Formats: sequence, C-alpha cells, structure tokens
Amino acid sequence: MSIEVYRDTWGIPHLRAADAHELSRAQGRTTALDRAWQLEVERHRAQGTTAAFLGAEAVEWDVFARRARLADTARRCFDALDEPTRTWVCAYVDGVNAGLAAGARRSPEFAATGLAPGHWEPWTPLAVWLSTHILFAGFPTKLWRDHVARRLGEEYAELFATDAPGTTGSNGWLVTGDRTATGAALIAGDPHRFIEAPGVYQQIRLACPEFDVVGLAVPGVPGLAHFGHTGSVAWAITNAMADYQDLYRERLRRTADGTVEAQGPDGWAPARVHTETIEVKDAGPVEVEVIETERGPVVIDGPDDVISLRHPPRVTHELGFSALPALLAARTVDDVDRAFDVWVEPVNVVQAADTLGGTLHRTAGHVPLRHHDNRLRVVPAWEPGHEWRGAHAPMPRRPVDGVAVMANARGLASPLGVEFAPPHRADRIAHLLGERKNWTAPDMAAVHTDTHLASARPLLSLVAGLADLGLEARELRDRLLCWNRRMAADSTDAAVFAAVRGAVVRRLAAHPALAVLAEPPAYPALFQPWLALVPRVAHALETLLTGGPVPEADRLAAVRAAVEEVAAAPPREPWGATHRLAPWAALPDPADTWPGLDGDHDCVLSTSSVPGVTDLSARGPAARYVWDLARREDSLWVVPLGASGVPGDPHGRDQLPLWLRGGLAPVVTDWNQLTEEHDTP
Repeated sequence: MSIEVYRDTWGIPHLRAADAHELSRAQGRTTALDRAWQLEVERHRAQGTTAAFLGAEAVEWDVFARRARLADTARRCFDALDEPTRTWVCAYVDGVNAGLAAGARRSPEFAATGLAPGHWEPWTPLAVWLSTHILFAGFPTKLWRDHVARRLGEEYAELFATDAPGTTGSNGWLVTGDRTATGAALIAGDPHRFIEAPGVYQQIRLACPEFDVVGLAVPGVPGLAHFGHTGSVAWAITNAMADYQDLYRERLRRTADGTVEAQGPDGWAPARVHTETIEVKDAGPVEVEVIETERGPVVIDGPDDVISLRHPPRVTHELGFSALPALLAARTVDDVDRAFDVWVEPVNVVQAADTLGGTLHRTAGHVPLRHHDNRLRVVPAWEPGHEWRGAHAPMPRRPVDGVAVMANARGLASPLGVEFAPPHRADRIAHLLGERKNWTAPDMAAVHTDTHLASARPLLSLVAGLADLGLEARELRDRLLCWNRRMAADSTDAAVFAAVRGAVVRRLAAHPALAVLAEPPAYPALFQPWLALVPRVAHALETLLTGGPVPEADRLAAVRAAVEEVAAAPPREPWGATHRLAPWAALPDPADTWPGLDGDHDCVLSTSSVPGVTDLSARGPAARYVWDLARREDSLWVVPLGASGVPGDPHGRDQLPLWLRGGLAPVVTDWNQLTEEHDTP
C-alpha cells in the first residue's frame, strides 16, 4: 500500500496514494489521528449513545436519535449504495478504524470521560451525515408555527418567518472572469454553522493518479461534499432553505394484544414498535419506546401530542453519497452538475466554475411534492391529501451573468421553501461585488469581513421619531442616528445599539399580544430553541416593528422605554466586550476564554447572537474560502480554530488569530513546500 502524508505550516494534511480507495483509507486514518475524539462523539451522537460517557445532559439528544431512527436509516442508505461507492466508503471506514486507537492516545478527553475508542461500521459515515443535518432544514419551526397559530390565530402562523435560531446558512458568491484581474473566475464564501471545537470543517488535500483535490471535509465523511477545487473546476454550496421534512400529528391506540396502531387516511394500521435502552453515566438507564407509523418515526411522544417525522432519506433510502466520489473526479462544471443530480440531503444551492469559462448556479437535493399545508404546519395523519406525490423536478437553476450570490435569501430556491434569510447579506454582497471589476483572491477578505448592519434601519427609524425625551435619552438617540451602522468589535456605538435592540426585544416579548406565546408546548427540551419566544422575537424584530399584533403605539412605546433604559446606564465597553465567541464542545474546558468578535446576525460577517438573551456568539463562519480558477495555488482558506482536534496541539488553535482579523491562509499545492510525515503519531 502506497500512502504518503504531508503537512503544510498550518498542519493541514495533504494525502497522496496509489488509487482512490487507498486515498479514502488514508483520509479516514489521518482524520482519526487528528480528530479521534470528535469522530467518536459524532459516531455516538448518530447512534444515540452519548449519555453513556457524557452523562444525563446528553439524554435528550440520544432519545431523539433513537426515536428518529438515525442509525437504522443510515444502514438502509448504505445498503442501497452502488457497489463502487459502497467500497469507497468502506475504505474510509477501514482507515478510521486503523487510526482510532493511536488518535485516542493523543486525546485526553477519552481518559477524562472513561470512553474507549470504538469500532466504526461501514454505514457510520452516513449516520454521521444524517445526525449532522437532521435538524438542518429546521423541521421544529413547524412546531413553532403550529404554536403561533393555536395561540394567536391562523393569520399569524408566518408572522415570525425569518432565519430561525436553529437554522444554519452560508454566504457564497461567484465572480466570472470578466470581473477579475486574471480573467478567470473566483468562488468565495463562508459556511455559517455552530462553531465547534474541534471545527466542523477539516481542510484537506486528496491526491491520487485519478484526481488531486483541495477542500473542506466533514470529519467522519469521506471526500469533499461541500467545498472543493480540483484544479480545473471548483464548487461551493449554501443552504437552500428548502422545506423537505414533514411533521404529522398521529393518533395511536393499543389493541388488546399490545399492538400499537396508528390512524391514517385509510383507517387504522399497525405501527412498528420496539424498546431501546439508553445507558447514562452516573445515573440509571432510560427506556425509550421507538414507534414508526406509515408516515415515519415518532419523534415526539407526549401526553398532548404524538408527532412523526417524514424526511427523504427515510423514505427513499438515499442520501446522495454517490455524488461524493464523482465530485472528486470532476474536471468541468458539467461534471459537477451531473454529480449533484443525485444529491439528496441537505438541499443546497450550488455554484461552480471551471478553467474553460464554464459556470454553474443551481439547487440540488430531494424536495417532495405535497400539499402546501405540509410545508407550514404539523398536519393530521388521518386526513387525506397530505401524502407525498413525487419530487420537485427539475431543480431550479439560473445562468451566471458577472456575479452570482447565494446567502439563504429568497431567489433561486424560492419555489422550494417557506422561510428564508432576510435579504440583507445577499444584497450587501452583490453591492460590494458591483463596486469593481478587477477582483483578486486576496480582495475577497473585504467582503468576508463586512460588518454593515442593514437590518438596523427599522429600529433606527423609530428611534429617529422619538420626541419629548430626557437629556440623556436625546443624546443617546442622536448618537445612534450618527452611528455608521457597522457592528465592529471596537465600536461602543455598536454596543449601544445592541443594548437598545435587546431591550426592545424583551419589551415586545412581554407585550400581552405576544406573551401568550411564552409558555411553549410540552415538547422535549431538544426543541425548545425553536419554541422560545424571546429568540423568535429577536430574529423577527424587523417584521414585528413594522406590523403584527402589537399596536403601533405600543411598538413606539417599547422603543422609547428601551432608549431611556439604556441612556440611564449606557455600555462603557465596545461591542466585542460582550459579543464574544462561544464555541460548542462535547467536553468544554471551563478555563477557556474566547475573544470578542466583529459582526452580527445580518451582517455579511454573520456572527450570530440572540438579542434580548445574550451577546455571545455560538454561530458564525465555520470556514472561509476563495477558490481561484486562474491558479489553484492562489486560492485561500481559513477555519476558526485549526487543523488538529487534539487539545494542546500546536495546530489546534493556530488559525484563530488569522480568522479573527479576516485573514486567509494560502492553499499550498507544491509538494516540495510540504513536510512529509514519516512517523505518524
């Protein structure tokens, strides 16, 4: 077996092997050496077994993973793979298993939790992919809309429509050669996800006689699904904000012999039922009854509601994994286009460009055709008309004319979804890119790091109309109206705006017209981020300040009271003092201190907090990239922390200062500039 592992100065692995299967094995093994703890956490999350070593706080997720049948769905999808893809995935898994023990010896978390490295099954990468993306489309938003419709009325079901707290998105843009300094296209962007330690994206290079690709991998999954550059073609994705998961309210009954039946449109039919046991560290085991109706697995089984989930991989036994090796071998945008024709989960907007001048801007994934109510709410399982009737085809696409932007807003993917991100990021990126026609790869950092907050306008418009204020409140009002609307970490004016915004959010949430939503339904705690009122008000603030059930006079009164409150004790420190990075970690280190951040939710530099609750940012750019089609070696990338997932490793957090200031590291492609590893750890 001929496998070579090289590293650049950032510790990023560059792998070279004799063929694609050896290379897949090398990717798995290297990932296990670099990120054993992360891989094992993800495997256990997919299986619903994290509470066994993380304790009672992990039980909620484990119950959901069991009820949603993530592992079983992954097995079915693996069994449905074509033989070449199955063999390629198995090679990756073999590599993971070959490297886990050595990787675990480098990772103190194993000893700290008493966890021993386990064994990956051939289907485990598919399970990791499922567990990573099962909440990506935000089906719990339907629980929220259902709650709003019940408490406020059907006319308000979509009142809070916006980029919801539990969703993730991205920025991405393609600039054609007639607007670049080199005459070749540039593709750039940054996926917005919950920032995790270790990071959710892994910089890597995969080379063999068949291909040579750099890109961002998802640890635990072979290939480069989302972002890659083969030298002659490059691609990137954002979340299309499509709606492709349905929730059904079920009626269940138990017969005399113990059989569970569910009522569908054609009457009562047996449901599949079994019991699973969740082991919990330092506590007793938890028994979970797993029920699956003809619609799908029951994910909420409460005293008031029984709700099942229907989503494409469970129905079709397809995830789209056969696209992954095809992307690695792609040479042109037509190759990328064909690869994404079989994509399933999640539904994405795709951009690609090649060295021949070809460009691509399309959506990819599986979106079922069904009644419009399915897309909005929890629908009754026993009523006819809510069945799936095939899939949306063809998927929307659009030619590229100079610049194409994808930022989760309405546009190309509009026919596929219900809620989209506000247009601010997309509009701002398009505006910035339109200012010149000689873009270079390094220039893209200015777009990545833009902190202009267009969504401030409705609140500032109300502030401008305030009269009869006290002296301190007048001074604060005038200060806000002179502010440049940039959420810079060193700006005290940005901190003042954020303080006023948070106070307005809390007052609107407490208004009698909205306070009826404060008590959420008795659903599992896992879904509470989608059901909490204050975050919902925060992310729909623009809408609620210009309409909705709160009377105009009361909206203005809330703004007035907020200005007076903040004027009495204005922030003395800049925005970055409270707007700090707050990464998620399965085993957080209480000694960690994290830096302040530029940006805000609706800035291009989207470092999201929850106004009215916290200024801390758990979500932001999980990577940044610029793919240069003129010369791949002029491409650039960065991740928030580093290439290694091992605490204390020199490359564990060495990219953080670069990421914070908006810098980008060069993509090294010359093997002579890399250091070969002769003895792996």
